Amino acid sequence: MATTLEDVGKQVWRGAFLLADFILSSPDMFRGATVLELGAGTGLTSIIMATICKTTFCTDVGADLLSMCKKNVTLNRHLMEAAGGDVRVRQLDWLQHDLCTDADVEFSWTEEEVEDMYNTTEIIIAADVIYDDELTDGLFRTLYRLGSSFSHRCSVFISIEKRMNFTLRHMDVSCDAYNHFSRCLSQLEALQDGRCSFTVQQLPTHFSQFLLYDRTEQLELWKVTSTPTPPERTPPPESACGSSLNAEPPTPHVPIHRSC
Repeated sequence: MATTLEDVGKQVWRGAFLLADFILSSPDMFRGATVLELGAGTGLTSIIMATICKTTFCTDVGADLLSMCKKNVTLNRHLMEAAGGDVRVRQLDWLQHDLCTDADVEFSWTEEEVEDMYNTTEIIIAADVIYDDELTDGLFRTLYRLGSSFSHRCSVFISIEKRMNFTLRHMDVSCDAYNHFSRCLSQLEALQDGRCSFTVQQLPTHFSQFLLYDRTEQLELWKVTSTPTPPERTPPPESACGSSLNAEPPTPHVPIHRSC
């Protein structure tokens, strides 16, 4: 039975288990860090991360999904507090350019949190979020905007499961969502705009397994590293999976949006 697009985030997918295992296998990589999770869904990987790192911004869209995520965080707060970690459930829409800072809106950001996120985020994680091409484009535009706004290097870890489907267009079994993801990775790595550069690396997945799930060969883990470049000469930006980058380049300042 297929899962509707609006309900995708309400399940724990194998990619989240894979990313959680990676976090638990490499605690020194994340200890004391500020982490941003994109498309957190149920909040599993943010909760696991918060047992190691300092602060986790656990983000997604939709009041019902974020409420469920907040409930899961509350139920597991004893695990995070014992390690000194903190999870903040916040709204972050990949299809929007700004963060909501309206205090009357639930799951909005404070201006202090926005500043903290941009100034201190060293790690971004995203678990099994590749299933719709429009959202994938939005994800990569978001990664570009964040990377080009940071004044420091940032590592992005993306877990994905290749799902094969029969399509009428090809009259064969294909993996269109994964193929689109691969093209976006290549375009991001090739991007040259004078603000930052991106490197892409597929990581091995033979690390220890702590959680119970079927770790199939279709599960993959990718690392994207954004590195700021000195502000010398800024050529016009090329497209990084979507047309928005052909318009006005992202501002290097922290975007504050007063309404949602």
